Amino acid sequence: MTDALLPNGIKDHGGDSNYFRKGCNPFAQTGRSKLQSKRASVNQQIIKQMRMRAGAENLLKATSNNKVKEMVLLELSYVNSNLQLLMGQLEGLNSSVEVYQNTQETANIPLIALGLKETKEVDFSTPFKDIILEHYSEDGNSFEDEIADLMDLRQACRTPSRNEAGVELVAKYFSHLPLMESRFFSPTRQTGIFFTWYDSFTGVPVCQQNLSLEKASILFNMGALYSQIGTRSDRQTIVGLEEAISSFQKAAGILNHLKETFTHTPSYDMSPAMLSMLIRMMLAQAQECLFEKTALPGIRNQFFSLLKMAQEAAKVSEIYDQVHQSMIQTPIKDNVPLFWSTMSQVKTNHYRSMAHYFVASALLDHQLGPSDDEDQQEKTLSQVYDRLPEGRSPLDILKKKDERERIGKAHIRRALRGHEEALRIYSLCHHLNKLEVLQDILKASHQRSLTKKNENESEEEFADYMEAPDIISKTEHKAEMEVPATTKVKVTDFFQRLGPLSVFSAKQRWTAPRTIRLCPEDRDLGFTLKGETPVQVVSLDPLCPAAAEGLKEGDYIVAVGDTDCKWMGVSEVMRLLKDVNEEGIDIQVVSMMDSNPPMPTKSATFCGNLPKTYSMICLAYDDDDKNPKSRKVTKKSSFISWGLKNKLKSASTLSLPTADHSGALPWNKPCPTFPSSSSYNNDSVLY
Repeated sequence: MTDALLPNGIKDHGGDSNYFRKGCNPFAQTGRSKLQSKRASVNQQIIKQMRMRAGAENLLKATSNNKVKEMVLLELSYVNSNLQLLMGQLEGLNSSVEVYQNTQETANIPLIALGLKETKEVDFSTPFKDIILEHYSEDGNSFEDEIADLMDLRQACRTPSRNEAGVELVAKYFSHLPLMESRFFSPTRQTGIFFTWYDSFTGVPVCQQNLSLEKASILFNMGALYSQIGTRSDRQTIVGLEEAISSFQKAAGILNHLKETFTHTPSYDMSPAMLSMLIRMMLAQAQECLFEKTALPGIRNQFFSLLKMAQEAAKVSEIYDQVHQSMIQTPIKDNVPLFWSTMSQVKTNHYRSMAHYFVASALLDHQLGPSDDEDQQEKTLSQVYDRLPEGRSPLDILKKKDERERIGKAHIRRALRGHEEALRIYSLCHHLNKLEVLQDILKASHQRSLTKKNENESEEEFADYMEAPDIISKTEHKAEMEVPATTKVKVTDFFQRLGPLSVFSAKQRWTAPRTIRLCPEDRDLGFTLKGETPVQVVSLDPLCPAAAEGLKEGDYIVAVGDTDCKWMGVSEVMRLLKDVNEEGIDIQVVSMMDSNPPMPTKSATFCGNLPKTYSMICLAYDDDDKNPKSRKVTKKSSFISWGLKNKLKSASTLSLPTADHSGALPWNKPCPTFPSSSSYNNDSVLY
């Protein structure tokens, strides 16, 4: 399960003197590579089936022949069945946590890692060359190396290695995206470049022409990569646990940054509700690793140590319970893998049972002695319970042997019930049954509690039905979200030869370069220069030869002779001009044009074979001079999702159809059905 790296070999023109690291070999026969290949294959099959279904439904609406209708309906039933099977396969891939675990892991409960979102290759070559020629008046072919490096960097981000180098690779591409957006993506012009990403839970493709989807998906993959680093860490060592804790906290921080920054991403796995659940799950796994770090040196069989570990275990159980509750909420419950929700429920019961076992051990194995600090023990025990059975106080439990044993036995019985419930839930999920390590841990914990019960109970005793009180959760080290510094990697623009972004960007408009012949009179050029880079002509003498040649106030000098000076300051340009002889020298200048853009074009979003929709509504414009009665109020286009009920929902979030099925347990849910696409328009766009 190691990551096979491709050798370096593409020179990074983005500013580094070395070569940038490429991603893992997509053809390497590692467990993770096979898993991602299967995910890509399933995504393609889902697209194929959706297109077949759309075609069949269009035929169904167009024909009036009953025999043809019967054949089409039969074909639709087959297609929908295939879609159900593909969804099951995708859920199985999301449940394959054993691929991401450390190969030496045999004593810890497996953790859940997020799979990387899949994307299609993008060819920047032709669109960027056209923009460089038309907008920047430069030869696009001279930027072939820079464009190739950018495409190679994006391709490498599809298969990053599971370490800091892989994270840095993804972060580097993410840092290049704002520079690329400023250079080539204008609000008034479409580039013709489509970015396609597949939903990691449903397999539905989403396609946009702007960079919002690209940025959000790269951030999601960065968080997923940190989660994979966390699950791969060696949790049998303090160093490995610290790496896992840091990785899960960073994953939560990145996903939270994604949630707060990109609020209108039309992909279900990046919807606010789904991201909130994923953040909770990452923090729960970080808290679990914090508990393991505390327990790794060994738990001392002392009264205070046992009660401390009981509250730590209760904290882990409490957080996993919150994760499970968020997983069974609509609409998340219909798309989260059954494995995930079952695992969170197993851990909730497991760690709660551990907490009761620790309290039982503290009460049954330790008696209040003359040398013990009675006040301190009373204070510690009172902080463990939110409430006690009527007529009992912490001091009574500590001093009275019968009460102490009775409460302790109640805790051990509750621990046994929790372990039995965890084993029962484990047996109901066939994906969990593949994790033999988890089964061994659950059985060992159950056996330990059963042994403790047998040691302290005899057959002659009457059955005691006293219920053990709940344990207050408490931790000394709470898992917190952490935004890694790698999200802000400093990079140099691949296309810096085009000039400073403050002037030469896609939003600015200027004239084509003009050649002006400078012939100084008594070493006077007739103008002065100001500004940073590029320098600007000011204080132009309207009677000087340069003005007669066509030089204007405010022009930017981009070249002096054969020297490109877009990045030169005033002193450097003056150095080039001061020794000009009577024959003069040619300079090239550009003039800034009116940068007020017309109405921005709509940004098209495509989802599978679904109709064209829009993720950005045209900005309103001032038409107060028009007759108010002639205004038409149009409805905001909504994002077309699976199902008729979602037609009127917000354009910002993809909501899948849900069904309110009875039963509180997550495994009672049926496989989500693919809705009819009869609601889609006939002019749906395929790509």
